[in-house]
Amino acid sequence: MVRTILLILFIIVCIALSAIILMQEGKSAGLGAISGAAETYWGKNKGRSMEGTLEKITKILAVVFFILAALLNTKLF
Repeated sequence: MVRTILLILFIIVCIALSAIILMQEGKSAGLGAISGAAETYWGKNKGRSMEGTLEKITKILAVVFFILAALLNTKLF
């Protein structure tokens, strides 16, 4: 019973992690970073922007993914 719940949660986290990663912008999105355009308003306040939020969610989901993967791999359940 617990294993089934963990497996369903694991599948949901996998789908969410894939979607969040695909929503993110590439690091080489433009040549603006070369000329110093990264110091604009959005560069300084990246944590408050949509891209910063997506990065935070990605980190959280990645940690949950690894914890669930380790739990599902054990013979406890």
